[in-house]
Amino acid sequence: MTFAELGLIDPLLRTLESLEYRTPTPVQKEAIPAVLKGRDVLAAAQTGTGKTAGFALPLLHRLTMEGAQVASNSVRALVLVPTRELAEQVHQSIQQYAQNLPLRSYAVYGGVSINPQMMKLRKGIDLLVATPGRLLDLYRQNAVKFGQLQALVLDEADRMLDLGFAQELDELFCALPKRRQTLLFSATFSDAVRQMARELLRDPLSIEVSPRNAAAKSVKQWLVTVDKKRKSELFLHLYRDRRWDQVLVFGKTRKGVDELEQTLLAEGIAADSIHGDKPQPSRLRALQRFKAGEVRVLVATDVAARGLDIDDLPLVVNLDLPIVAEDYVHRIGRTGRAGATGEAVSLVCADEVQLLSAIEVLIRQTLRREEEPGFEPDHRVPQTDASGQILKKPKKPKKPKVVGGKAGMGKWLEADEPAEPPIKAVRKVPSFGGKGRRSKP
Repeated sequence: MTFAELGLIDPLLRTLESLEYRTPTPVQKEAIPAVLKGRDVLAAAQTGTGKTAGFALPLLHRLTMEGAQVASNSVRALVLVPTRELAEQVHQSIQQYAQNLPLRSYAVYGGVSINPQMMKLRKGIDLLVATPGRLLDLYRQNAVKFGQLQALVLDEADRMLDLGFAQELDELFCALPKRRQTLLFSATFSDAVRQMARELLRDPLSIEVSPRNAAAKSVKQWLVTVDKKRKSELFLHLYRDRRWDQVLVFGKTRKGVDELEQTLLAEGIAADSIHGDKPQPSRLRALQRFKAGEVRVLVATDVAARGLDIDDLPLVVNLDLPIVAEDYVHRIGRTGRAGATGEAVSLVCADEVQLLSAIEVLIRQTLRREEEPGFEPDHRVPQTDASGQILKKPKKPKKPKVVGGKAGMGKWLEADEPAEPPIKAVRKVPSFGGKGRRSKP
C-alpha cells in the first residue's frame, strides 16, 4: 500500500516523497483513512512507529480541504502533549508535512515568555500544539478561542495524567466544542486513559498495532545489578570499558541528573543534562548539542522520556528505574526507532526490586541479568520474573570472626539487610475534576 492509496492530497504526497516516506507504517495504514472520514480514534502503538504522521497527515488534509479561514485568536485543530520537548518535536514534524500547504501551525508551552505566543495567536492558527498548563493560561487571558475547533488530539495522554494535569485537562475539555473529532495516540494506555477515552470519544476506531504496553522488539534489554551508592561509578566504568559512544541516560531526580553530569564533565566526557528545573532554552540547546554529536552523554529525567526523536541512537541507560512502569517503555523507545536496532541497559539496586518486578510484568518478559566484575552488589537484588513473583531476599554472606576484639565480638556478625523496597504505588483513576499537582511541563 502507498500513501496515495490512502487518499491524501497531492501536496502532501509530494512532501512525503521528498522526505523519502515510502510506505505507510501499520498504525498509519489504519489511522489515516479513519481520520480522513472524521472518525474518532483510539490508537496504541510503540513509540517510533509513526504515530505523529498517523494523525498529522489526515488532519492537514482535512484542514486544507474543509472549513473557513481561521479567525483571529482562533484554532482549528489542537494537539495536546505532556512536555515541552514533545511539543517541539510534534510541531517540527507538522511543519515538515505542511510545507506545501497554505496553513499556519504553532507550538505553545511553558518555560518561555507568554507574550510572543499571544502575539502569534492573534493571526489565528490552523493547527496548534500545546502543553495543557500554558494553553490554559492563554485561554484564561482570552488569547486563544476554540469556537472554530474541529479536531482535538491527545498525544501521550497517560503521561499528562502522570504529571498531574487532570484538573487542567478537565477545564480545557469544558471549554472545547462538544461537536469535534477526538483522537488519542500513545505508546501505552493506562486504565485512567481508557476511562477518559470512554468519556471523550464517540464510537472510536480502536487501533493496536502491538500488544498493549509492549516494549519494542528492536531493542535488546538487559540489566546489571549494583549497590545504589556505586551506580555512577559503574556507569563511568561501563562507558569506558565497553567503549560506548552516544548514550542517553535516565535518572529519577534532578539532583541525581546534575551529579552524574558533573561527574562525567570532571572525567573529561562531553555531557549535558535536561530536567524540569532548567529553562527551556537550556533544554533545547542540550538536545541540539546531543543530536549534533557535540555531547556524547545526555542525562535526563523523565521529561525526556517522550519527545526526543534522535536518529540512530544506539543506547539508553536507566541509571534509576522509573516509578511508573509504563515510562520504562517510553524511555527505551528512544532507541531502536524506525526499524533500527538498539540497546537498553538498567542499573538496578536492591531497593528497586518492586519497580523491576512491575516493569517485567508490564512488558511480559524477564530481563537478562549480569554482574560486572568488581561491582558485585553487597545487597543482592532478589530474583524476579514476568509473573510478578519476587523470591525471598538472599542474605549477605556472613563475615568471619573478629579475633581479639571486645567481649561479644567473637560471634558471627550478620551484615545489614537493605531497606525494604518501597511499596509500588497504585495509580488511581482520576475523576477529571479533582485537584492534581502539576509538574513543570
